[in-house]
Amino acid sequence: MTIRDYLKEYARKSDGMGALSFFGSLAVYFAALVLGAVLWPMWWASLPFVVILAFASVRLYVLQHDCGHASLFATRRYNEWAGYVISIFSLTPFRVMQYNHNLHHAHLGDLDHRETTEVYTMTLQEWQRAGIWKRLGYRLYRNPVMMLSLGGLYAYFIAYRWPKNTRVVGIGGVIAHNLMLAGYIMVVWSVFGAAGLIVLGTSAFLAGVIGVFLVYLQHNFEETYWDHAPEHDLRKATLEGSSTLDLGHWWDIGTGNIAYHDLHHFNPNVPSFRLRHAQNNLPEALKVHDPIRWPEAIASFKLKLWDEEPRLLVPFPTSSQAGVVPAE
Repeated sequence: MTIRDYLKEYARKSDGMGALSFFGSLAVYFAALVLGAVLWPMWWASLPFVVILAFASVRLYVLQHDCGHASLFATRRYNEWAGYVISIFSLTPFRVMQYNHNLHHAHLGDLDHRETTEVYTMTLQEWQRAGIWKRLGYRLYRNPVMMLSLGGLYAYFIAYRWPKNTRVVGIGGVIAHNLMLAGYIMVVWSVFGAAGLIVLGTSAFLAGVIGVFLVYLQHNFEETYWDHAPEHDLRKATLEGSSTLDLGHWWDIGTGNIAYHDLHHFNPNVPSFRLRHAQNNLPEALKVHDPIRWPEAIASFKLKLWDEEPRLLVPFPTSSQAGVVPAE
């Protein structure tokens, strides 16, 4: 059996399961928002609901991502409507997200198309040729504290208000999304006052941290895959260049099973609600790499550059290693 044959069973779509994921996630989202806002005067009692709201937001983003692949529901129309609805709570315009994410799938692991990746990666040779300011900028960009905090804030609060390729996909859709988002924020303020905005903003920030954490680990690990054309092999990139994360069952529930990213990239038609089962039942002969658990996940943030000779993601060179290669 090939992995293509194996995943066919899990690529079955279901309007019933899709609706359960969609409405169930929205119910948790709104319950956490209401309880968090009502309890905010006792912030310590509100805090658990802020965390739940953050994970519910991440889970909704994953479901929106499923809708972009037309995999959450069996009916394309349902996927599109659900994608638009979720976009208000994920802070992400649906059509532009769909377009950019499909580019990411099409060019995964391609060193000649790194503009399609969520996290930019320099090669070791590029680093050695770079000047001091370019190195400083890249160090700040790849710093985990900067990436997880400011990265999430920039992506979800600023960049997604006018994402890249907006002019290509459609300006009207992004403007309409931003107006609906502003209307939603005003509703929260009118119902819950400042407490509602604090809970919503804090949870959105935390969701951004979780989201960037996941996006980083999905493709940034030691034995990931990068290559130049014509040697670049998209099939290898989907499996070898995408991770399997084993961060616990509750983490999977909170993040919509997107941790099993290699299976998702190999067959994006597999709905998120089937990814965990697909991973748990995956025969040993079809496994490409071992799952990444919490210690390795944290350690992966030390990896910064793609070394093309051993084909590994490596840390920044030490001062004794950091020679400068003259440009050709």
